[in-house]
Amino acid sequence: MGIFIQAAHAAPEAASTTSMIGQFLLPIAFFAIFYFLVIRPQQKRAKEHRNMVDSLSVGSEVIFAGGLMGRIKSLEGDYAVISLNDKNDVMVQRASVISVLPKGTMDSLS
Repeated sequence: MGIFIQAAHAAPEAASTTSMIGQFLLPIAFFAIFYFLVIRPQQKRAKEHRNMVDSLSVGSEVIFAGGLMGRIKSLEGDYAVISLNDKNDVMVQRASVISVLPKGTMDSLS
């Protein structure tokens, strides 16, 4: 009888080695999927936006976070003065610029 009890204790030990591998592989697989589907694309978009903000220059036509469209009148550090029309200028953070429009877009809309 004592032999059977020892054999019964040996079976869970063999099964626990495979479950230990599974316990480590499953979280690693979830992290890898999460990284490639969420983190990496977001980092890529942030880098593209940073490059766009760094390339802003006077005269560029932009759309910024409020949905307004204007032409950059001057750049002052982290801020840009944007001319909405002949009479209205606003100062916004450079990081709030969403996209740079092709030259002449504002003229074609008027």
